[in-house]
Amino acid sequence: MRRGKLRIYLGAAPGVGKTYSMLSEGHRRVERGTDCVVAFVEHHGRPRTEVMLHGLEVIPRRTVEYRGTSFTEMDVDAVLARRPAVALVDELPHTNVPGSRNPKRWQDVEELLVAGIDVVATVNVQHLESLGDVVEAITGVRQQETVPDEIVRRADQIELVDMSPQALRRRMAHGNVYKPDKVDAALSNYFRPGNLTALRELALLWTADRVDEYLRQYRDEHRVSKIWGSRERIVVGLTGGPEGRTLIRRAVRLAEKGAGGEVLAVYISRSDGLIAASPKELAVQRTLVEDLGGTFHHVVGDNIPNALLDFARGVNATQIVLGVSRRRSWQYVLGPGVSATVARESGSDLDVHIVTHDEAAKGGGLSVARGARLGRSRTIWGWLVGLVGPTLLTLLLSTAVPEVGLANDVLLYLTLTVAAALLGGLRPALASAAVGSLLLNWFFTPPVHQITIADSRNIVALTIFVGVAISVASVVDLAARRTHQAARLRTEAETLSFLAGSVLRGETTLEALLERVRETFSMESVALLERADETEPWVGVAVVGHRPCERPDDADVDMPVDDHLVLALTGRVLPAEDRRVLGAFAAQAAVVLDRQRLVGEAEEARKLAEGNKIRTSLLAAVSHDLRTPLAGIKASVSSLRSDDVEWSEEDRAELLEGIEAGADRLDHLVGNLLDVSRLETGTVTAVIRETDLDEVVPMALLGVPEGSVDLDIPETLPMVAVDRGLLERAVANIVENAVKYSPAGEPVLVAASAVTDRVELRVVDRGPGVPDEAKDRIFGAFQRYGDAPRGEGVGLGLAVARGFVESMGGTVTAEDTPGGGLTMTIGLRMVNGAPRPVAELATDVMT
Repeated sequence: MRRGKLRIYLGAAPGVGKTYSMLSEGHRRVERGTDCVVAFVEHHGRPRTEVMLHGLEVIPRRTVEYRGTSFTEMDVDAVLARRPAVALVDELPHTNVPGSRNPKRWQDVEELLVAGIDVVATVNVQHLESLGDVVEAITGVRQQETVPDEIVRRADQIELVDMSPQALRRRMAHGNVYKPDKVDAALSNYFRPGNLTALRELALLWTADRVDEYLRQYRDEHRVSKIWGSRERIVVGLTGGPEGRTLIRRAVRLAEKGAGGEVLAVYISRSDGLIAASPKELAVQRTLVEDLGGTFHHVVGDNIPNALLDFARGVNATQIVLGVSRRRSWQYVLGPGVSATVARESGSDLDVHIVTHDEAAKGGGLSVARGARLGRSRTIWGWLVGLVGPTLLTLLLSTAVPEVGLANDVLLYLTLTVAAALLGGLRPALASAAVGSLLLNWFFTPPVHQITIADSRNIVALTIFVGVAISVASVVDLAARRTHQAARLRTEAETLSFLAGSVLRGETTLEALLERVRETFSMESVALLERADETEPWVGVAVVGHRPCERPDDADVDMPVDDHLVLALTGRVLPAEDRRVLGAFAAQAAVVLDRQRLVGEAEEARKLAEGNKIRTSLLAAVSHDLRTPLAGIKASVSSLRSDDVEWSEEDRAELLEGIEAGADRLDHLVGNLLDVSRLETGTVTAVIRETDLDEVVPMALLGVPEGSVDLDIPETLPMVAVDRGLLERAVANIVENAVKYSPAGEPVLVAASAVTDRVELRVVDRGPGVPDEAKDRIFGAFQRYGDAPRGEGVGLGLAVARGFVESMGGTVTAEDTPGGGLTMTIGLRMVNGAPRPVAELATDVMT
């Protein structure tokens, strides 16, 4: 059975018309004779959308009972039984009511697709999971219902439903999106022009990336190698040298000149061992390019210019940024260099920028292990000089200058042998010595054109020639090998030093360490595998790269750490000399894994210790502070029930008043205990609304004695974004605490004022005050400052107040009152001009 196709209408913001567009698509398909049904559509009371349902078959919804309330959801079984060709499904990120077939609606859609039913669905850009933090930062509303980006990316077609912010606001003002009583609040909060513009940009960029994937897939399928400059993509070629930072910044400036420009930094390493560049410098450059919005890539290729050009054409790049060569002038005899080669072979469709930098012409730089080896081009030149050179020299000496003399002939051939040794190493030099000695003997040593040598002095000369040639070749080859060994050891030491330092400083996570292993050895994937014992299967503790192996036996290289922990790599077989460094990486991976587990255990231990502390404090509170009012209540009740005493009306009233006061005190203590419990478990949920402080603060003062508080809340004060109930509880606790410590006859001042982007509510008392070192401690649970007598509370009021205010995005701080006392300042977010606007009707807006 074929899998159904998914088409998604992606809305740039709520109300742009994605559901209307989906229903229009349904009508078009029905007109073409396609069996199309409405599996689920939510029109939200919008007349024009509701009208579009006419003429379409609608599958009845399924009713689900949850906590005594009935809800309707898409009936997946009914749609599967009906088996239409196309099903229209609205609101893909929707969370189904508990008890439904699947937790999320996109999972319902997946079942339809597997059954071969094509689906047309809708989703808004703010519901994409990867954009949750960005959308919250823009709108101030956290999306509770999201859909994984991969679900949307896998769609066969994605159509963006877009509308300018001004047009969308006009639609709302005309009542086409929300009911009239909700329009003003929505327009002044979530649907502000800045918010809509930012959401529109997110939608356009996300869709552009998806279009880019389609384009890349099309180019691969049709084998299009020519670059299509539909979008500026700039590839930065890195060598691992310090000039890479200059190149990255220059590329970013070039990208900023065009809309939608993209920067891709690439480092190319050879496939025969450790990477040549400094790992520390590459890490710095990776961080730099990612901070500037680009991406870092590591590519394996023995021919650097070809690998760089292949990468650039593979990503459809339009420009390449390279640095001026660090070679000295004499080194150009070995070849034109990477920059010149790339510029020559780039063609007309790929621009190459050669950027000057401070490291130019200072030498080989950080080529380390690679630069020490005799490369392929040098070896080829060595063989050419060693074999073709003597032949050409013989022809020259035989025709142009035949009377040079044997000594000079020997010196000329020796020069070619030394040149072959310098270029190609030992073997080309030995070949040059052998060919040169034969040519000298045949053409220039009497008797000529014979292998024999008549004069013994010529034998000595030829012998010295061969000996010198072999000696020079051996010295050059030994120097090259020693240089390579030293450079390799330097690379290893640099790698291990940087690795050890970053691990000891705690800068490297396990995934980052494995990524470093993959890049260092140019592997496809790296996995840290663990098993409990020999009978248990291997489990991947952490993996990076493509197609990681699941068992050590499937790896190209495996490095055991112990009997139950193995570092497994895929991609190629490593030479034996690289396994020493790999072993160090494996040991460090075990250290990082142990440290992460110890950190987790320490955090659990801290939570347990905190819980024990709270339980101990709670036990102390129950044993005394809660028993005191209970004892008073019981004594009063026992007195009232006593038959031995005849109580007067005044006495009865006094005893009843004592019972009421004790009950109120118990209610207050238990309420604070429950609030602390909610804060500790993270179950406090703030319902944010626009609120005037003069509506909340007076309600919070009802529990304090009359005349103990002076209130100063200006009528012109801006509105704040708070949860009214939580703010009232917080202010009440802080004011009660201030009244308790204020001297008799000194009222507590409660005043508010606007400061930049927030409103500050200050509670000022003239009590004994709190030392600076204790100002933070007083907000802890079960903390009572100074000589507060037992029975005056359990020390939870300020802890609850700070927890409630912080849950609304505010702050509570303590500072000294000028002249003596303590001032508690509550900072709250201002609605008008606040940097993070909060929608009053967030729930409605998101549907």
